Amino acid sequence: MAPLFRHQWYRLVSQHADLPHTYKRSDNAPLTLRRYSGRGSRWDVSNAYHLKHSHYKAVARPVGMGTSPISSKATLASWESLRLDNLALRSLPIDSSKVNVPRQVPGACFSMVRPTPVENPQLVAFSAPALALLGLVSEDANQWEELLSEYFSGNKLFPGCEPAAHCYCGHQFGNFAGQLGDGAAMYLGEVINDQGERWEIQLKGAGPTPYSRQADGRKVLRSSIREFLCSEAMFHLGIPTTRAGTCVTSDSVVLRDIFYDGNAKPERCSVVLRIAPTFIRFGSFEIFKPTDEFTGRQGPSVGRNDIRIQMLDYVIGTFYPEIQKAHADKVTRNAAFFKEITKRTAKLVAEWQCVGFCHGVLNTDNMSIVGLTIDYGPFGFLDRYDLDHICNGSDKSGRYAYSKQPEICKWNVEKLAEALVPELPLDISQTIIEEEFDTEFKKHYLLKMRKKLGIFQQELEEEDDELISELLQTMHSTGSDFTNTFRLLSSFPFPQLSESFLLEDFIEKLLDQCASIEDLKVANRPRMDPRQLSLFLMLSQSNPQLLEMIGSKAIVDKELERIKQYEELQELTTDELRKKNKNKWTEWLQKYKSRLAKETEGVPDLNALNSQRITLMNSNNPKFILRNYIAQNAIEVAENGDFSEVRRVLKLLETPYSDEDMCLEEFGRQTESSLEDADGSSALEEPSAQCGLTVKKGLSYCSKPPIWASELCVT
Repeated sequence: MAPLFRHQWYRLVSQHADLPHTYKRSDNAPLTLRRYSGRGSRWDVSNAYHLKHSHYKAVARPVGMGTSPISSKATLASWESLRLDNLALRSLPIDSSKVNVPRQVPGACFSMVRPTPVENPQLVAFSAPALALLGLVSEDANQWEELLSEYFSGNKLFPGCEPAAHCYCGHQFGNFAGQLGDGAAMYLGEVINDQGERWEIQLKGAGPTPYSRQADGRKVLRSSIREFLCSEAMFHLGIPTTRAGTCVTSDSVVLRDIFYDGNAKPERCSVVLRIAPTFIRFGSFEIFKPTDEFTGRQGPSVGRNDIRIQMLDYVIGTFYPEIQKAHADKVTRNAAFFKEITKRTAKLVAEWQCVGFCHGVLNTDNMSIVGLTIDYGPFGFLDRYDLDHICNGSDKSGRYAYSKQPEICKWNVEKLAEALVPELPLDISQTIIEEEFDTEFKKHYLLKMRKKLGIFQQELEEEDDELISELLQTMHSTGSDFTNTFRLLSSFPFPQLSESFLLEDFIEKLLDQCASIEDLKVANRPRMDPRQLSLFLMLSQSNPQLLEMIGSKAIVDKELERIKQYEELQELTTDELRKKNKNKWTEWLQKYKSRLAKETEGVPDLNALNSQRITLMNSNNPKFILRNYIAQNAIEVAENGDFSEVRRVLKLLETPYSDEDMCLEEFGRQTESSLEDADGSSALEEPSAQCGLTVKKGLSYCSKPPIWASELCVT
C-alpha cells in the first residue's frame, strides 16, 4: 500500500483501536496517534501525516511537536502540516448513507462525498492574499503551481480533509424550491491559521454530490473565472465577501447549453477554491420547513427541531461568541443573533448599492448567515446608471434588479425569521426586522454616500439625502457611468479653491461619461415580440389575473416606456443630447457647490481640508471594478489557453482605488500587445462566448465601456 505522502508506516491502526499509541516512522521519529473526542472515525491531524486503507485509517503526529499550522515556506511538508479542525462535522448531524446519487437527505446537515478527479489540472490563477489566510505562502513558484493544481482541483487531498456536501433549501425567485444543497461544492475542512482564525475551505466544481439533482457537479472555465475574480474584487473594494484562493481548469470537458436553446458545446471542467468562516446560509435553516402552501414542497428534515437547536448552538457559539457569552436564556440569545444578522445584511446590501454591484440571484440559499456576499453567479456591476438594471439574463421579471436588492434582502431576512420558529417566536423577529433593517440600511447608505461625495464635516441629513437623490436622478437621466462619474467628482474643488478650476472643462469630462445616442438606443430597444406585447395588452384589459400569472403589468409598462424612449431617440441629434445633459449637470453641480461651501465654514486651512476630502473620496470611489467586458475578455483569452489576462485583471482588482496612471498604462499596453493581430492591429474582434457578439479588445480597464458591453448576457 503506497503512502499518501513521503513516509512509509510500519504499522496501521484500526479506526476502533484504543488510543493514544506511540509508533515508529521509517526515519525512526516517535509518533503519537490520537482520536478526536466523541467521534470515533476522526483523528487529530495537526502537523500530521496521513494514510488511508479500506479497513484502517492512521494519522500520526510527532511526539512533542507543537501545533503551529505551517511554516512560511510552501513546501510539500508545509502542506502536510496544515492544521484542520473540522468543527462543523463534529457539531452537526451527518448523513448516514454514503450513496452518492441524487436523493433526499433527511435528518442531516452534511453528506460525506469525494471529489471526482479531473484530467491534467492546470492553474489559471491564485490569490496570494486569500491563500495567506490559510498560512500558505509561496517560495518556489514551480512547485507552488503544481501543488495548487493538484490539491485544489480535488485530485489530491491533504491530511485532515473530510469532503462533505451541505444540505440546505431555499426560496428561489420567491418560491420555495425544497431541498437544494451543495450540488457542485464540497466542504474540505476548516483550517486554523497562526492567528487562531478558522477558515472553511471548499471546492466548487469538484463533482457530483447527493444534491446535484440532474446536474454533474461541475463548473466550467467562464463561470469559475468570474467567481474567482469577483470574490477577490469585492474583498479589495472593502465589501464583506467569501474569498477565492485558486482557479484551476483541466482537460476534462462537460457539455453546456449556455442559453438553453439546444446548442450545447463542450467546455473545460474548472474548480474554484472558496474560503470563508462558514458557508452556512439562510437556506440552511429552511430544511425544517413544512409543506409550502404554494409549491407543495417541504424541507427534508421537517419536524426535526432538535437539529434546528443544534444549528443555532453551532452558528451562534462559533461565529457570534460574544452573543453566546452574553445571554444565558436561549430565546434572548437567539433574538440577539437575529438582530445582528439583520443589521449585517442591511449594511451589506447598502455597500452593494453604493458600489453599483448587482448580485443577480438573491435567493435565500444565497444569503450568508454571517453577512457575507456569497455565491457569485450572473452578477454584474453597473456601467450606465440604471435603477432597473438586471444583470441576470434569466431574471425575466426583474425580481433581482439593482433597485430591488434592499427590499429582496429584507424579504429574505423575513424568511429566515420563519425558519427559526419555534426557537425564536415570529412576533419577536418581526419586530426586530421592522425596527432594524430599514434604519440600518439608510444609516449605512447615507454614511457611505457622504464619503463618496466628500462631505464629512457637517451632518445635514435631509439636505444630503436630497443632494444624493438628485445626483442619482441626474446620472439616470443622462445615462452616466456610475463608477467613473463618482471618481470624477473628487476633482471638483471647494468653491474657495476654484481659481484655476474651469467648470466648462469639468462638465465636458462628465459629459464624456454620459450615454451616447447609440448607447441609449441599445438600452431602450424593444425586447418583446409585438405579438406577445399585443396579447399582454389585451389581457391587461380583459383578464388581469391571467396576465399576472404569465407576465406582469410592470413588464408591459416597462416595454411601453422602452418603445416610447426608442422612438424619441430616433429624432434626437448628438448635439441636442449633449446640450440637455450639460444643463442637467450644471444645475446639480451648483447645488453640490453650495453644499461643499458649508463644509468649509470655520476651517482655517482649506488646502489641508481639500486634501483630506480627496483622499476620502478616492478611497470610497473605485477607479477599477470587474466590469462584464473586462471579465469577458479575460475569459476568452483563457479559453484559448492563455491565463495571463486573468492574472493581470486580478492584480488590477487588488488595488481598485489606485490612481496611478502608470499602472493603468502598463496593464493597457500589455493587454494590447498580447492580443495583436499579425498586421499589428490591437483591436481584435472575435465572437463572445457569452452572447455571440463581436468583442474588441485592448481597451483601458477604467474607460467607459464600449457599446457592445451592454449586450453581454450572463445567465
